[in-house]
Amino acid sequence: MPELPAQRTAPCGSEPRGLMTVLHLAQPVEGGVARVVADLAESQVAAGLHVVVACPAGGRLTQAAAAAGARTVRWSAVREPGAYLAAEVYGVQRLLRAVRPDLVHAHSAKAGLAARLALRGRLPTVHQPHAWSFEAATGGTARLARAWERYAARWADRVLCVSEAEREAGAAAGVRARWAVVHNGVDTARFTAPDTRQAEGGMARHAALRELPPSAVRVVCVGRLCEQKGQRTLLAAWSRVAARVPEARLVLVGDGPDREELRRAAPPGVVFAGAADAVCDWYAAADLVVLPSRWEGMALTPLEAMACGRPVVVTDVAGSRELLPPGQETSCLVPPADPDALADAVVRLTLDPGLRAELAQAAGEHVRARFDVRTTAAAVLELYREVLRQRGATVAVPVAEWAGTR
Repeated sequence: MPELPAQRTAPCGSEPRGLMTVLHLAQPVEGGVARVVADLAESQVAAGLHVVVACPAGGRLTQAAAAAGARTVRWSAVREPGAYLAAEVYGVQRLLRAVRPDLVHAHSAKAGLAARLALRGRLPTVHQPHAWSFEAATGGTARLARAWERYAARWADRVLCVSEAEREAGAAAGVRARWAVVHNGVDTARFTAPDTRQAEGGMARHAALRELPPSAVRVVCVGRLCEQKGQRTLLAAWSRVAARVPEARLVLVGDGPDREELRRAAPPGVVFAGAADAVCDWYAAADLVVLPSRWEGMALTPLEAMACGRPVVVTDVAGSRELLPPGQETSCLVPPADPDALADAVVRLTLDPGLRAELAQAAGEHVRARFDVRTTAAAVLELYREVLRQRGATVAVPVAEWAGTR
């Protein structure tokens, strides 16, 4: 671990024994969850915490966390509950003995399941659902997931939601938890409105963009190609969009389990760009960013796009109303799984560049004022401090700092 600069600390207890060690347990290792964990790791390392990120091999999280200065360890786990659960719980127990954390922060459903079974309240525990597992399931699986969350809430010092809507969904499902809400944030130093040269450079770097006609109105969807992100709805809407706005072009940025199915369903002219590290290039190239999710906690893609000065169209799932600037619900919010409503919103904005510019300016100002990742990081550290204080712990919790080096 690299040498850390001296930092101010806020004692948690009368005789601090040293800076805290936090174990972030995460599954999945791609997408929004991975970005949240990596951002928290970076800010916490910069503040002086001992940060350990445990996650499965593969994906981008291990590399991003290591680049942030965190210690990374392998935790073998799959997304779905099932036959591997006992081994996954045992893996957490081994990690606890090796790392000896002061607090465990479990991210998403599988990590929350394994961590709480392994800990059963013996250490300060924060569980962050990143969207409820029972919203992604149906039938008996959804009932089991709701029952588990109701039962396991007793083993979390806080259930940390990324939006008030996510907390309300949990409460409506019967989860009686010690709640906390901290909105997702994005690095507004990285995600910022590009100048003309930057935008042109992004266009030049990507063959998919170079092949689009100069007059194209570029509609970009960034997200994992899976049921949650709703690309099926977007493709169902696109024929209607293309009929009314022939110069519109749709670009799907990302990869995932539904890639081939979506390719087969796509009408002519839809571009599949694949996964991208330089996602800012795609926001810079976009005239409009669309995320037609079926469920979320609070999606990062719209926040990133708005920080880059781009208007968005999002579905009315958890977090969407909270992330949009006041008054943009009329133009930018549509019901989930409704191709007709989605097509109408996209058509209206593709045909009105003046409205797009107005929405984009307000969106950029809104994200910089309310959704900067530094604010998120500081709030999470304050949450840790509160949990440890209530537990009577004597470990010191630093005041949040942010390096912003990635």
